[in-house]
Amino acid sequence: MNVLITGATGMVGSNVLKLCLADKQITQVTALGRRSCGINHHKLKEILVTDFTDLSGIRDQLALADTVYYCLGAYTGQLPREEFYQVNVTYPKQLSEQIQRAGKADVRFCLLSGAGADRLGESSMTFAKDKGEIENYLSLHHPNFHTFRPGYIYPVEPRKEPNFMYRVSRWLYPLIKLMGANASITSVELAAGMFKVGVFGHHKQIFENADIRQMV
Repeated sequence: MNVLITGATGMVGSNVLKLCLADKQITQVTALGRRSCGINHHKLKEILVTDFTDLSGIRDQLALADTVYYCLGAYTGQLPREEFYQVNVTYPKQLSEQIQRAGKADVRFCLLSGAGADRLGESSMTFAKDKGEIENYLSLHHPNFHTFRPGYIYPVEPRKEPNFMYRVSRWLYPLIKLMGANASITSVELAAGMFKVGVFGHHKQIFENADIRQMV
């Protein structure tokens, strides 16, 4: 298998990358991003791009993928509205379009979405509407589409938290875990769930937080 990963330097994508590099079924891993992963591995190929809104120049390379893990994302309030929309909707749509034009619509496409993703567009939350919009698009154009909707993602590896709310959530994680199976998941568990579906497939299209936890 050949797999393609976006967001391979991020909290979830980096863990998906490690699992892919370690798996014997996967012969090549292509990391698509703005900066290097900083990993030297014989199976890893990196494609550095500056403009995710136009990937036509690397269409042939994208078409080699049997599975795509779209793990690129942005936190609410971290970017201006236009850029936030680009990361969550425009970028994955452009990636999908180029793969389709290359004749690989049957690629298994795994999207890192989020809890509350709203496919009806009725939510008052920008994040939910954006995730719902891209889920709708990908589900229409890829028969092997899977979306993952985690709740709070606890970063197993220490990191600089993006904002005050995430610093508080990390501290409160033991209590958040008590709120139920849909409330939280670790970065390692989420990556393992995405990896498993991307490699073996699954009859479900939508995986809520509890579904992912149960699977792994």
